[in-house]
Amino acid sequence: MFDQSLQPLADRMRPRVLSEYIGQAHLLKPGKPLYEAILSGRLHSMIFWGPPGTGKTTLARLIAQHSDAVLLPLSAVLSGVKEIRAAVEEAKKLQQSQNKRTVLFVDEVHRFNKAQQDAFLPHVEDGTVYFVGATTENPSFALNNALLSRAHVYVLNALTTDDLLQVLEQALTDTERGLGKLAIAMDDTIKQQFARVADGDARRLLNLLEIAVELAAAQQRQDIDESIAQEVLSGGVRRFDKQGDDFYDQISALHKSVRGSSPDASLYWLCRMIDGGCDLNYLARRIVRMASEDIGNADPRALQIAINAWEAQERLGSPEGELTLAQAVVYLACAPKSNAVYKAYKAAMHDAAQHGSLPVPLHLRNAPTKLMKSLDYGKAYRYAHNEPEAYAAGETYFPDGFPETRYYEPVTRGLEIKISEKLKHLRELDKGWERK
Repeated sequence: MFDQSLQPLADRMRPRVLSEYIGQAHLLKPGKPLYEAILSGRLHSMIFWGPPGTGKTTLARLIAQHSDAVLLPLSAVLSGVKEIRAAVEEAKKLQQSQNKRTVLFVDEVHRFNKAQQDAFLPHVEDGTVYFVGATTENPSFALNNALLSRAHVYVLNALTTDDLLQVLEQALTDTERGLGKLAIAMDDTIKQQFARVADGDARRLLNLLEIAVELAAAQQRQDIDESIAQEVLSGGVRRFDKQGDDFYDQISALHKSVRGSSPDASLYWLCRMIDGGCDLNYLARRIVRMASEDIGNADPRALQIAINAWEAQERLGSPEGELTLAQAVVYLACAPKSNAVYKAYKAAMHDAAQHGSLPVPLHLRNAPTKLMKSLDYGKAYRYAHNEPEAYAAGETYFPDGFPETRYYEPVTRGLEIKISEKLKHLRELDKGWERK
């Protein structure tokens, strides 16, 4: 019943011509530069950046095919400078003997180090090869500027649910390469489940479908029902890479949702990261940071709640501990916001770095020995508790000659309203002291 071909379904169903390619409409619609370049055979070096299973390798093959060029594939996982040189030599031979252009396709190009990436440059410059690199990592960080300047970056998006359903339908009905001869039945609800678990990855979708068909064959069935679907799809996780862009994009979305006082969006992004397998301690650390950076003294309880949530999460473990992080995130999102301390810290840190090791004024130095007292350490220090309102009006605590600088400017929200009033009163006392 089941096609026992050794070639995986995902590879058999790889598009052979541009019209079979599904997804990336923002790049491959008539009138789009990449689409027109492919159809006309106008080659240029390029980088494809996108999640797994979005068609980067397939697109490279189609580009070579439509350009009547030879595709030389390399994997950065398995190759080094030796393999790069061999590929370049092969390209030179093709150019000289057959007048053929070469598309040098490098998968996982971000895994090459600087020296390996630099090895491509002269051959891209002189036209020996047209470089096409595929990466799941942000090219701004993963690739050399020299290589980036010689290639156009195209961003490939995760496939939509509609795209994936189209891929699924194509595989089920194709009688030449797919499963059409098997007449496998799947209702729309099951198809939606497969598309959802595939999470934007066509390769993953087809691998799951192939497993499901094998399981149906073992049970001598002609359909994929709910029981088979649950067996195959259980344990699926969302697209999430703790070292990749999805990770940083999602933590950014969580932080900005908290800062933007959206408890619902904050909960969504927190749950997305938990669902993706993010380290809970990492999430707890970032939540504590949010409490200090974006709420600060507008509601000092936020920091304590965040720390309490972290501690509770560590004690409870998973899955009970996740709820404490959710509680903290909701509180932070609803709390009054202030970045006054954050801004003050950054400004003070800048001055500390710019002005060097300025000496501590004598009156602020401790004097535990007679020698230090004889050197006027602590002389003329005014003990604030002995002053009216426990405040030494007019006193200065900056280094000698350093301007009185105001870093901390409380906002008119939350507790900082009262802090602002207190500081304003103290500054009035300073003015009164100056008049004396």
